[in-house]
Amino acid sequence: MGAPTMAWVDAGWRAVRVVAMYCAVIVAAMSTPSGVSAQPLQSFVDPFIGSQGKGNVFVGPACPFGMVKPGPDCDLGANSGYVADSTKPVFGFSQTHVSGTGGGPKYGNVSLFPFVGDYTGVHQPSLRADERARTGYYAVTLTRPAVRVELTTAPRAALHRYVFANAGKHGIRIDAGSFLGESPVPNAREAQQFVGSEVRVVSDTMVQGYSRVLGGWNNGSAYTVYFCAVFSRPAHACGTWKGGSLAPGAGVQTDTGEKTGAYLTFDGPAGDTVQVKVGISYISAGRAEYNAQHEIPAWDFEGVVARACDAWERLFQRIEIEGTAAQKTMFYTALYHTMLMPVDKTGENPGWRSSAPYYDDFYTLWDTFRSSLPLITFIAPARQVEIVNAMLDIYEHDGYLPEGRSGDCNGRTQGGSNAEVVIADAYVKGLKGINYRLGLEAMMKDAMIPPGGNEEKEGRGGLTDYQRLGYVSSSFVRAGTRTLEYAYNDFCLAQVARGLGRKGEAEHFLKRSANWQNLWRDIPDHGARGFIMPRDPAGAWVDSVQCDIVNGVRRYVRYTPLAFEWPICICWWCGFFYEGTSWEYSFFVPHDVPGLIKRSGGPAAFTARLNTYFDNGYYNVSNEPGFLTSCLYHWVGRPDLSSQRTREIVVQNFNTSAAGIPGNDDSGAMSSWLAFHMMGFFPNAGQPYYLLTAPLLDRSVVHLDNGRRFEIVAEGLSLVNVHIQSATWNGKPFDRSWIGHHEIMQGGSLKFNMGPKPSSWGSASTPPSYP
Repeated sequence: MGAPTMAWVDAGWRAVRVVAMYCAVIVAAMSTPSGVSAQPLQSFVDPFIGSQGKGNVFVGPACPFGMVKPGPDCDLGANSGYVADSTKPVFGFSQTHVSGTGGGPKYGNVSLFPFVGDYTGVHQPSLRADERARTGYYAVTLTRPAVRVELTTAPRAALHRYVFANAGKHGIRIDAGSFLGESPVPNAREAQQFVGSEVRVVSDTMVQGYSRVLGGWNNGSAYTVYFCAVFSRPAHACGTWKGGSLAPGAGVQTDTGEKTGAYLTFDGPAGDTVQVKVGISYISAGRAEYNAQHEIPAWDFEGVVARACDAWERLFQRIEIEGTAAQKTMFYTALYHTMLMPVDKTGENPGWRSSAPYYDDFYTLWDTFRSSLPLITFIAPARQVEIVNAMLDIYEHDGYLPEGRSGDCNGRTQGGSNAEVVIADAYVKGLKGINYRLGLEAMMKDAMIPPGGNEEKEGRGGLTDYQRLGYVSSSFVRAGTRTLEYAYNDFCLAQVARGLGRKGEAEHFLKRSANWQNLWRDIPDHGARGFIMPRDPAGAWVDSVQCDIVNGVRRYVRYTPLAFEWPICICWWCGFFYEGTSWEYSFFVPHDVPGLIKRSGGPAAFTARLNTYFDNGYYNVSNEPGFLTSCLYHWVGRPDLSSQRTREIVVQNFNTSAAGIPGNDDSGAMSSWLAFHMMGFFPNAGQPYYLLTAPLLDRSVVHLDNGRRFEIVAEGLSLVNVHIQSATWNGKPFDRSWIGHHEIMQGGSLKFNMGPKPSSWGSASTPPSYP
């Protein structure tokens, strides 16, 4: 096979330039809020940030909360399908992906891939070169065969463009049996398992079918992805396959429990271009065809890119920032990652008919309740109302609120029933259009009715212990995480109950929100005293963890505040804490930090405890339990230390490189944490205020949904002047280290005077405490 011609390479570069031009034109033509930069904000997005290391982000094109996410698959074990290592070949471009998740992969359905010459087999991977990704656009050169692949997308249909370097016979295959995370072990935990597939060549320009898969990270039930692929010109020939057998000329492969696919062949000159619309549906192939033709009516690749740019730009314009180019790249990429999930599947719910919105891929609320969903509340409150209403509709039809829902299945809980926090956050922030009485009913079911079964799918596992003992005992896995999070879930439930005039329920659950103290053990460790530790059902403290018998000897791991018993002795999900230690989790009492300070020995002891936590490296930047911890200095009158620790975390762990996110982005959780702190405020989710820290940006302006704006200005900010000296709110002195959500919604300007040394600003007024 010959090398790509220069004309073909030039054509590829022209396409990239045309895409950029279309995005710039569409944005320049839009109406923008006063003061927004003329430079398109979406131009700062770099989808490759977080694609290397643990970030696991999706790099292909996407629309905000879009159902379809076409992208390259380079590793069956990769959560997003993508790995940055260019020595890993691409084996397909599938239409469905998640972003930033850990554990077992999900989706990767309906894979397209080009070929040259006669089609000889399903698995024909290629090395890659010259990868490009930006808002609404991804491109790569496949070296063998020499094909330039470009992808863009609408919310429910993707558009592929294949440019073949050399003249002759070439084509595109559609693999309905391919997906991510397949395991040779039947019913392996967190693995996806093949159920069935079918393909039908409807005409010389259309192929339809479906892929049915079960499992994945949330161990979900089977889901079906229907597709309709429409080609830009008639094929010269076609064929299908089932299992390992090719069937040239055959147009149909029915579902017999074997993997199927189809291929279409074309002839053309060097630089020949074939485009493919791929509509996706979870209802039917006919619906997939409608999505393809309705959302992408013409063969206008650049126009589809421009519409995706338009959708993102309108969201990005909600927050205008001033800073360096690198800061803008980090910030707007963070916003981008935050709004990839959950997925808007309204009208595509295979489980029931409803007039309510339908969202899927809450992956998981344990990750996103802390900052992702509060950031969506800020940027797009109407969207957040839809998300909450979708959760309530899921409750009405599936019986429980979602936690780790994916593939239309409430498949997994990690700790608490954190939908309670999401509903309470919406309630205390005054979001309208939500049936909060139904929300309270759903929250109370979580809090009062044991889910049964393996107690992992939904609701509260170990609830029988929690109700009877006031804590989850060592008889249940993740007992420490569950007890702490159930206590906070109860607090959130109480806030909604009180607001709705349900005083009895409010008092009951507010009292239960103190249950975290029932696992507080007064023991010392590294200068600190008192930690959340395991207890058995009889109330005795558990001092060691029993491991497997090895050579006839049973081993034990002594349980200390720094102990990890998983996966040394027990399974990853079976520890006392989920993905953390007692040093980390013993700070998680977001509703009663004053009570936590008291149990820790008072303000001085608590300050020393926080210093030990950060200075000794006990803080885990890559996981959610520590999201609020750097701001806990606020409650001891030291917001300067909160700012110092937060700035250190950002500077040392986040950047614009492919490895610029320090852990799983988890549906935008890490990214939203970064975005909030760059602006200088952070939510205590489920409560109506934000903690103020020293901004990393010169200026941020949030254009609120009510037409007002909230401005944060860091006057005199520099590499040296990083400490808040004083502040004003709408021109008046402001000495609080926190600000209420309802204050922000009134609009105003918060100005910080920055200096080179810490000050006593904000020390006199600690954040609210509601118990």
